[in-house]
Amino acid sequence: MNKKVMTLFLAIASLGLVSCNSNDDETGIVIDGIDLTKDVDCCSAEEALQVYKFIQTVKIIPELSTEVDGKYEVWAYTKTGTLHKGYNDLYFVVTKKKTGNYVKYFDIKNITPLMHMVKMDMWHSTPVGSTFEVFDTTRPAVKQGWVSLLMNTSDAGSWQFSYDIEVLGSKGGVQKQAIKVDALPDGQDWLKNFKIGDDTYFLSLVNPSDWKTGKNTIQAYVSKKSNPITTPYALATETFTIEIDPRMPDMGNHTSPDNTPLVKQKDGSYTGNINLTMTGLWRIHLTVRDAEGNIVAGGDDLKDGFSSLYWDVTL
Repeated sequence: MNKKVMTLFLAIASLGLVSCNSNDDETGIVIDGIDLTKDVDCCSAEEALQVYKFIQTVKIIPELSTEVDGKYEVWAYTKTGTLHKGYNDLYFVVTKKKTGNYVKYFDIKNITPLMHMVKMDMWHSTPVGSTFEVFDTTRPAVKQGWVSLLMNTSDAGSWQFSYDIEVLGSKGGVQKQAIKVDALPDGQDWLKNFKIGDDTYFLSLVNPSDWKTGKNTIQAYVSKKSNPITTPYALATETFTIEIDPRMPDMGNHTSPDNTPLVKQKDGSYTGNINLTMTGLWRIHLTVRDAEGNIVAGGDDLKDGFSSLYWDVTL
């Protein structure tokens, strides 16, 4: 099935690269009676090329790809073509079925992952990014957002996924689609939570698999558990500072220099710097402070002198 989907997509993409040319081409390009010089929803040739290059770096998730109104193909992607526990970037591209052209104007809304917990026979959602938007202006036909999945699929629970899409006035989407969520490898743990009073917050570490030895930008999101819990968990409105103390537990818990705390950015993410001096397992101990500087997590639960709130990253 996957090979068939990929073959179809490559055929459509190839057509899109030929047909989705600049709208100011004076000679005009006509395919199936459609004058592409008047196809204002289509990318320029350069934009189409950039989209095509980008989708060579990601893989389709067939379960989340769909068709809208018999006119559009919706393609969902992640880096690996799968989803895993913790933070996942999720990308969407839309093409016109008749021409293969990439479509610039579409909206992805109501992303709703739900997990069914078998023993308790109950459902819960998970942290989800607030919007799906163009993340690179050279690729206006690619929209990106994220989900951070609390658990992997197992005998204890399974996931389903829903979203709505509107493409040039046509509406569709995916509803209650079963999807598998993989566990992270040993030595990787990118999602943790803490409580303040009755509220639960989730710390989602962004793409540490992209890190190298030396200085890296460290980015995370802080989400707040919703009520009801079947509603996707939105970004926390509170402002925190997240102090980091990276240690190598297999190397005598030595640390590294030149690390800086994660502070809140305009887009709601938290960003700082982390310096990882060698390969191996790094345990990134976390201390969370509120806007007044008070420790609200990771300070009063020390284990062997270190915060018991931590991410694990193995380079």
